[in-house]
Amino acid sequence: MKKLFLYSLLLMAIALQAQDSYLQCGKLIDTKNGKVLTNKTIVVSGKTIKSIQDGFVNSANAIDRIIDLKSKTVMPGWIDMHVHVESETSPTEYLDEFSLNDADVAYNAEVFAKTTLMAGFTTVRDLGGSGVNVSLRNAISAGKVIGPRIFTAEKALASTGGHADPTNGYRKDLMGNPGPKEGVVNSIEDARKAVRQRYKNGADWIKITATGGVLSVAKSAGNPQFTQEEIEAIVSTAKDYGMKVAAHAHGDEGMQRAVKAGVKTIEHGTEMSEATMDLMIKNNAYLVPTITAGKTVEENAKKANYYPAIVVPKALAIGPRIQGTFAKAYKKGVPIAFGTDAGVFQHGQNAKEFIYMTEAGMPSMKALQAATTTNAMLLDMDKKIGAIETGFLADIIATNDDPTQDITTVTNVVFVMKDGVIYKNE
Repeated sequence: MKKLFLYSLLLMAIALQAQDSYLQCGKLIDTKNGKVLTNKTIVVSGKTIKSIQDGFVNSANAIDRIIDLKSKTVMPGWIDMHVHVESETSPTEYLDEFSLNDADVAYNAEVFAKTTLMAGFTTVRDLGGSGVNVSLRNAISAGKVIGPRIFTAEKALASTGGHADPTNGYRKDLMGNPGPKEGVVNSIEDARKAVRQRYKNGADWIKITATGGVLSVAKSAGNPQFTQEEIEAIVSTAKDYGMKVAAHAHGDEGMQRAVKAGVKTIEHGTEMSEATMDLMIKNNAYLVPTITAGKTVEENAKKANYYPAIVVPKALAIGPRIQGTFAKAYKKGVPIAFGTDAGVFQHGQNAKEFIYMTEAGMPSMKALQAATTTNAMLLDMDKKIGAIETGFLADIIATNDDPTQDITTVTNVVFVMKDGVIYKNE
């Protein structure tokens, strides 16, 4: 009797493994070709897309799942190329650095990661944290916690006093002298060592803060903060270790140095000149605009005591300009990638970026492609994610309406599947 019971369990397990999902889609966005298709069925087997069939197909296998999305618009899971999954804006954020343990940061990050996935973002690039982001990436990959697929830069690189110097604003006896191990670079040799340390710590990308920043406790938001030679050493060392480089940059001179050195993505790009735009086009460097972050810091800077006093004038000056710079860059032909800087605003609101991009003149289909096929290519994942194609990973989401007709629908994702697992179905 016991053997029969165990045999029955084995048969059930085999049957469940063999279960396919049939997603009957009223509309399907073909991101590769920029088209909206109608009446399609996506067949998902395990983690991957088995086939895409015309019409609403039913399975002859009784154990298969039929998922009715006939009234929805279906598309690949979105990819956000700029998030900070370890933190989220709040009036206490600067004090939290001294009161939260790594375990607290990790538990918070788990919540933020799940929120991000439920908003339709099945893959993200985390551009800097304490290193918890590496452990979170691994935990999600192992199926221990729920969240998007993460590519992480681990700790962003800065110069002493620069935007990502971890002790900016500390009192003098706490400042110490952070170096390459902590992500602080002051020479070509430091630059190489800092990249190698990030590799050792498990990073997928390298991020540098090529200029000052808005939210750091430091005076300038735009001054260049690495020498040309330091950035070149970072990029060449990263290349040796199979990594690309992203550069936070508001000021134009820092951007030019970064692009000339071979940095792949420029984050924010607020004060970008036409000469820099031309350079980015020539070097095939991508702008990640983060318009949502710009609008949010401006809004928060108007609230009493939300930011330290030194941050407020920077936020009021930089925040309102990002969308306009993006509009000029897109019109000129600068390559665009989708990224939001989530964490600077509340996680889960990432899709607002689509609305702001279209407001600035980018067609909705182009914005959707920036968050799918473009970002998949930048992550060297364009044979696995970013499109709904046979053999691709089953990262699939749905909205109530067609975002190419009404872009605001992106803020209400009603279906989320990642790696063939359904995490949300409203």
